[in-house]
Amino acid sequence: MSLDADQIVERRRLRRKVTFWRVLGVLGVIAAVAVGVSALVGRDIPTSSPHVARIMIGGIIRNDRERVELLEEIGRSRASAVILSIDSPGGTVTGSEQLFDALRRLAEKKPVVAVVEGVAASGAYIAALGADHIVARRNALVGSVGVLYQFPNFTELLKTVGVTMEDIKSSPLKASPNPYTPVTPEARAAVDSLVKDSYAWFKDLVGDRRKLSDAKLANVSDGRVFTGHQGLELQLVDELGDERTARAWLAREKGVSEALKVRTWRTKEVGDEFGWLLGAARGVVSALGFPQAAALLTDAAKGALERSQLDGLLALWHPRTEG
Repeated sequence: MSLDADQIVERRRLRRKVTFWRVLGVLGVIAAVAVGVSALVGRDIPTSSPHVARIMIGGIIRNDRERVELLEEIGRSRASAVILSIDSPGGTVTGSEQLFDALRRLAEKKPVVAVVEGVAASGAYIAALGADHIVARRNALVGSVGVLYQFPNFTELLKTVGVTMEDIKSSPLKASPNPYTPVTPEARAAVDSLVKDSYAWFKDLVGDRRKLSDAKLANVSDGRVFTGHQGLELQLVDELGDERTARAWLAREKGVSEALKVRTWRTKEVGDEFGWLLGAARGVVSALGFPQAAALLTDAAKGALERSQLDGLLALWHPRTEG
């Protein structure tokens, strides 16, 4: 009888070991596929061959030195033109300015056309302005010309729990506003001047790049987003369509053959533009019978995004949700 019990225990141990190695093997395969796909997709065309370069702008735009260096590398390559594929709500003002400047330097060497696949709002629209020509899908979202500065204020909460924060400052506006004390009129005015200054720069950029009159600029610079169709009428975009439309424009206006293959250029780090890869990995894990692992993968990605900090002024569009 004891022998049967020992055999049962041993079989359970064996099953646990087999399950462990199966899970480990599946994760290894997914990791290998992710690395292989990121290395090979769109990169089978050597930089020394004529091609059309594709850059993908997705997620939150921040200062990104690697992306700037990538754009400089494209400028030195044999790419005949550049397609900027955009699906982003924007990001920091400085990050968007950095990207715009890098794109304008690139446009001095090669024609650049932006294709708005989903959203090009706020800072992402600043990036689109760096292109020579803007194409948007009919129902894509563009615009949101404006600047935002947000900060929490816990003053009433601290009063409820009986906590106060004491400051010893060199001057009244040092580290103001802060979340622990009521906002003074002086602090609010100081931040307001920052927002207005960056907003004026953004508006002037739109007016200059899109050749808008003062009246037309006023119509598109109140912070709203517009569909691609509305944006065409408002001169925020040049054409409605997709990447094929962009290729046709490059052929028609810049003499770039539509027969040239497209090479997707990426930075070394896996960024927000690889969201599709996360989705594919999640689907594979779930299909293999590990729904809990798939859920953990999703939660980890969301948590990483929520923990990311966006310091400074924002050129970011996000629809307000009413709770």
